[in-house]
Amino acid sequence: MAQEYDKIDEVFRTAQARNRKKSRSSARRPKSSREKRGNLSGVDRLLIDETGEQAYNYTGDEASERDYRPIRQSHEYRSGCLGGIMYFVFIICVGVVLACLTWMAASDMLALNKTPYTTTVTLPMSIFTSETVDTFDDNGVKTGTKRVTHADMDYVSGTLKEAGLIEYRWLFELFGRFSHADTKIKPGEYELRSTFDYRALVQNMRPGSGGAVTVSVTFPEGYSMRQTFLLLEEKGVANYDDLMSAAASYGFNYDFLSEEDAGQANRLEGFLFPDTYEFYVGMQASSAINKFLENFHYRMTAELVQRMEERNQSIKEVITIASMIEKEAANDAERGTIASVIYNRLRAGMPLGIDATTLYLYPDHEGAPTASMLEEDSPYNTRLYTGLTPTPICNPGLTSIRATLYPENTNFYYYALDTETGTHRFFTNAYEFNNFVATQSY
Repeated sequence: MAQEYDKIDEVFRTAQARNRKKSRSSARRPKSSREKRGNLSGVDRLLIDETGEQAYNYTGDEASERDYRPIRQSHEYRSGCLGGIMYFVFIICVGVVLACLTWMAASDMLALNKTPYTTTVTLPMSIFTSETVDTFDDNGVKTGTKRVTHADMDYVSGTLKEAGLIEYRWLFELFGRFSHADTKIKPGEYELRSTFDYRALVQNMRPGSGGAVTVSVTFPEGYSMRQTFLLLEEKGVANYDDLMSAAASYGFNYDFLSEEDAGQANRLEGFLFPDTYEFYVGMQASSAINKFLENFHYRMTAELVQRMEERNQSIKEVITIASMIEKEAANDAERGTIASVIYNRLRAGMPLGIDATTLYLYPDHEGAPTASMLEEDSPYNTRLYTGLTPTPICNPGLTSIRATLYPENTNFYYYALDTETGTHRFFTNAYEFNNFVATQSY
């Protein structure tokens, strides 16, 4: 029995060896198309019958309607197409939004499709700051310094927005940053139109532009510097404190202003020529003052300057005497006579005794000076001190200046107001003067 098992085992080993050898041989040579077809025939039989007429599905069951439907695309493919479409729609939407925003910004910047109207915008001096910067030539060499004024663009944009002249404050401020509008805009009151684009708005918010609002102001003869500056503030031309500061420290380039008085506001007293002027509302204080000084410069003609030199008088002396005449004279006919009284007293070393000089220190006082005022120890008290006052006491007109340079030749040393006629009576001595004053109720 054991021998039979050994023979069977030997037969199986021989068959296995033959199969391995056959497998290696078949692996080395390529399969023929017939062999390939043989391997697929089993799959074919799952799908069709042996005659090739009846179709089956892969399970071997009879064909159903579903087996004839088109093969559907995969879920991943369908998701990719949907994502692409959504991305395309998103890009289109973003483009439309950006186009709308760009059109809105351009419309505001260029003032397109706006209802025409005019409005007034005020930029006060308080929103401006100044700084000193260096100046350079084309080669980069420092040539000096200059003062640069910067506007608060947040305030400006807010004011324009409130006036309906712009829609987007941030856009105007961005425009101003690139165009340096903060150094171009100046304080003042401006009439601006809704049809102005950003550039036109900036151009018209400067003195001298078509948008600057002007005001005409008349200053009568005899106004002091204080009264002049208060009237300028009342008319909206400039702030009183700014005017006083400029009067004291600004470097006005005129020969008739003494450098010794620099730093004192009253150095301009007497030189703010009385006249009618056209000012920009809210203009720079120094520019407003310069209008007076420039007018005075041209009013002092070559003939008047020559006459002043012939009499060996300084400009300050002439204007100081003229300011007293301006305050004292009741009419033009008296001016030359009052001038003669002043010169006669100066030559005699007598106090001028002009109450208007005492009242200069009391600008709010009305009427004649009180006893305490006349006793005050002050260089403006011409009852106590001889000579002229430290400064003119008002801004005289041309008639008083000419009377100073062309006084009458008289022997009068006194004059007093005749309350009945409103004019002055002149006297050669104190006795006649005192008798007349006793008859008046001043």
